[in-house]
Amino acid sequence: MDRLDNTVRPYAWGSTTAIPALLGTEPTGEPQAEMWMGAHPGAPSRTGRGTLAEVVDADPEKELGAASAAKFGPRLPFLLKLLAAGAPLSLQVHPDLTQARQGYEDEERRSVPLDAPHRNYKDANHKPELICALTEFDGLCGFRAPAETADLLDGLGVASLKPYVDLLRAHPEDAALREVLTAILTADPEEMSRTVTETAAACDRLGGAYAPYADIAHHYPGDPGVLAAMLLNHVRLQPGEALFLGAGIPHAYLDGLGVEIMANSDNVLRCGLTPKHVDVPELLRIVRFEAGDPGILRPEASPDGEEVYDTPIDEFRLSRYVLPEGAGVHDLTLPTPQILLCTAGTVRAGEHELAPGRSVFVPADETAEVSGSGTVFRATVRV
Repeated sequence: MDRLDNTVRPYAWGSTTAIPALLGTEPTGEPQAEMWMGAHPGAPSRTGRGTLAEVVDADPEKELGAASAAKFGPRLPFLLKLLAAGAPLSLQVHPDLTQARQGYEDEERRSVPLDAPHRNYKDANHKPELICALTEFDGLCGFRAPAETADLLDGLGVASLKPYVDLLRAHPEDAALREVLTAILTADPEEMSRTVTETAAACDRLGGAYAPYADIAHHYPGDPGVLAAMLLNHVRLQPGEALFLGAGIPHAYLDGLGVEIMANSDNVLRCGLTPKHVDVPELLRIVRFEAGDPGILRPEASPDGEEVYDTPIDEFRLSRYVLPEGAGVHDLTLPTPQILLCTAGTVRAGEHELAPGRSVFVPADETAEVSGSGTVFRATVRV
């Protein structure tokens, strides 16, 4: 197996302290938002044999296993991350596989440069994702029942919100949600900015259920995404709990440290809380206008101690082992590629001793024995 040397991405929304605290390093004063573990071309992990992308490219079937290479092609199909939010991320959705292929082919046909700021599709793949909290973790996930959102907005006493309140009380619910989001994102910018400013002041004054949106507005003053965020369920995960974000589900992470895993894609359609391009027509094509419970996931334990976060996705499978002192050796060998990440204690993986934040890549069928006292996350695929 290969010890991984991973890149930390300094996105503006990142926490300045969470990842350094996990790694046991001194903060730099700059945001440290994500640590990437995988073979993504944007920041492939480094090994003693070259980058992980180079290692996989040199012999895909050996590194990934025959079944994984046949099903997903000659590339590692997932990207594992540590994600540390110190401020809200952009409100966003991801396409399903068909939508991604159609969108990518359309932009390629129109010769839209891959690095163009208005480009939506960087590849032809979908981007389902799972976030598992390591600390208390706040996020937004999926549409709240429209009638509940109507009551929430009505309670602010902001006159310019009344048209949205009336629409949200109309039926059918999916049409109401579509109309309101469309109205928010296509409103006159100056009028919308005034409405958001009034809404933010009311949220700040009232607190309670409004407090998360007051904080969002503090980071993104006047942004229509503040109102779009109020259409969504606010979720607070406790350590060990997780959220699965499927195609078309609007979401944003607000604060906290977690382990994130996703299909290997960069495709994001933004709804707001960002200075970046918002393609409203394409966004409305992708969003699933369905209200419902966000569905907090808790791991399902197996007899060998593996705790699995079950999702309907084949490109990734995330689980963890919480190893007590004196638990002995666990054999994690699989016919598929794995990344093992320690998040607490000290775990030995093969010849490598892993402190929190350290990780290894395990090629398919290579012996993977772990021991020690701590927590290790296992990322692999389903075949």
